[in-house]
Amino acid sequence: MDLVNHLNDRLLFAVPKKGRLNEACLDLLKGSDIQFHRHSRLDIALCINLPIALIFLPAADIPRFVGEGRVDLGITGHDQVRESQLSTGVEQLLDLGFGRCKLQVQVPEKGEIQDPSQLVGKNIVTSFTNLTKTFFEDLEKKKEAETGQTGIVGSTKIKYVGGSVEAACALGVADGIVDLVESGETMKAAGLHDIATVLETSAVLIKSTHPSHPTLIPIITSRIRGVINAKKYVLCTYNVERTKLPHVTTITPGKRAPTVTQLEGEVGWVAVSVMVEKKQIASVMDQLEEAGASDILVVQLANSRSAN
Repeated sequence: MDLVNHLNDRLLFAVPKKGRLNEACLDLLKGSDIQFHRHSRLDIALCINLPIALIFLPAADIPRFVGEGRVDLGITGHDQVRESQLSTGVEQLLDLGFGRCKLQVQVPEKGEIQDPSQLVGKNIVTSFTNLTKTFFEDLEKKKEAETGQTGIVGSTKIKYVGGSVEAACALGVADGIVDLVESGETMKAAGLHDIATVLETSAVLIKSTHPSHPTLIPIITSRIRGVINAKKYVLCTYNVERTKLPHVTTITPGKRAPTVTQLEGEVGWVAVSVMVEKKQIASVMDQLEEAGASDILVVQLANSRSAN
């Protein structure tokens, strides 16, 4: 079925149907109040409260569908956008901050190879053939320039596999691999270690440069940005003597600036309200207390709207 023609009254929004990004994407849609019901075994879900149709696709296919204008918006990995080599047709709107990992060159831990240049001319297995080819072409050109030899460029044999890349070295298929690594535990279990990072990646929101519903895209983008900021920040409020205000505002400068109000009936005292990154709040509270602030409160944010 041609989805664009059957659903031309709705914005088409592609999200990963499974894998490491799926659950976080669903949480993000919920926080953005994009309501939908997905029938089992169907990869299309119509939104209840917005003229949107969610299309569940493999993350690797989403950049192509967006770039060709088949769908208007998509969430996928930055690595998949780069691997697709779509320099036109796709615009990255937001780094969503989840699904962070690294695309790394991995080799047997007990092997002789300890530098990626030693893999030039050898066998490499990966699911990211375009990024891997570009990475090793740079190494090949550098080696040609250093040695004066010709025929080095293009000598590295890059083979595609769709999964279980880490088994390639143990099976004798490859001298090294290029694969996504989060904690590194899987690679350690396979007897591998990293010797180079090709790319650092995370989930991103992308749009087609020729969307069919351009007026709806800023609304969705703003909602998603609001959820991301709400997860990243907390609201911190405290009371402090006005004379200490210059110092405490260096501890809590806020996203733009703190909100400062006079405390009713307390001469020389002010109340400060400011957004603080969640990962830093414990340390910030310690510093505020040491600086003489009192009544320090932290409020979790459910959603937000702010400037880019």
